[in-house]
Amino acid sequence: MNFYQFCLTRMPFWIIIYLVYWIFWRSFSEGDFNQSENGIFGKGRLRSREATVINMAYLVLNNGMVFEGTRFGAAVDQIGELVFHTGMVGYLETLTDPAFAGQILVGTFPLSGNYGVIEEDFDGIPALHGFVVRSLCDTPSNFRSQYPLETFLCDHGIPAICDVDTRELVRVLREEGTMNAMICDEIPASMDAIHQYEVKHVVEKVSAKETKVYPSVGETKYRVTLIDYGSQKSFISAFCAHGCEVTVVPHTAKAENILADRPDAVVLSGGPGDPTELTDEIAELKKIIGVVPVFGVGLGHQLAALALGGKIEKLPYGHRGGNQPVREIGGTRTYITSQNHGYAVLAESLSHVGIERFANANDGTNEGMEYPAEKCFTLQFTPDTLGGAHSTAFLYDRFFEMLAR
Repeated sequence: MNFYQFCLTRMPFWIIIYLVYWIFWRSFSEGDFNQSENGIFGKGRLRSREATVINMAYLVLNNGMVFEGTRFGAAVDQIGELVFHTGMVGYLETLTDPAFAGQILVGTFPLSGNYGVIEEDFDGIPALHGFVVRSLCDTPSNFRSQYPLETFLCDHGIPAICDVDTRELVRVLREEGTMNAMICDEIPASMDAIHQYEVKHVVEKVSAKETKVYPSVGETKYRVTLIDYGSQKSFISAFCAHGCEVTVVPHTAKAENILADRPDAVVLSGGPGDPTELTDEIAELKKIIGVVPVFGVGLGHQLAALALGGKIEKLPYGHRGGNQPVREIGGTRTYITSQNHGYAVLAESLSHVGIERFANANDGTNEGMEYPAEKCFTLQFTPDTLGGAHSTAFLYDRFFEMLAR
């Protein structure tokens, strides 16, 4: 066999062998495989064996279950109330929603971090206690991205864990209900701290610390005072866009001071935590409702109900996500809404003073009340600001129509 025949018959085979060897060598040397002592994991972000060992972390549930994963974000151990969010997009708005204060958030969509962090999209004060994801993208692809998601979490002291089987985790929460959990480097010898944890005094952490006035967009039609229990920025912006000058006051604001400013209406924002804990705030609302028109969403919806003599129940695992179906009672449409809450108003407890206007199409829980004699209108969800036949932006107009009467 001469050299020419050798090149034609044998060289392609050896070239292929060399290329395969080179690809696999590069893959192992650059950490493209996620290994452990038991072999290669086929889940989540691909990491090298060394990185996996160094950054290993655990999610320890109140029921004793343990989920193994990889730590990222802030290097701290933290306990929180474990809840899940069903949104497919908008992880920045979700992570900066003050209503997650004191909670560890599980993302049901399998990927986070793919478009990085854009501070312009922040919707409030990040106050959650942890973040759990299936896969983390630490190389975002987005022309608006300013830095990776992990940098955001580190800057705000939020621990996180990835490479977790979030499908199984959410199945546990749906069957057993919301429970406490801990993100940690080592499984604790005692579960006492996890069992004893409660989401307490979170409104004071996310409420405005001082009064601030936001001008209207265009002509000022109304002056409204918004009591901030942990409001999203987009909610304030919606009123400004509808021609309102919005005066935002802390949750500790007194009724006499609010009424002395003679607003056209008072708006009650959403926020975190158990509404029955806010006894002082409820007492102040009793002095406001019936004096001026009131519009409330989320936690504000629940506080208004308590101020009018209603009752609240805790839901098994709450409504958290951008796909909650809400039907208008007596109407013909169902609207897809964005929600974040773990408590619901018992509409029957308010039959003496209010009319149930909206209900959740999945479980029938209350989603909106109207109190005609008090000129008060509240919703469990925040109306969106998008146009179109399926939008709930018309509910802002409904409130302004009430002002005009």
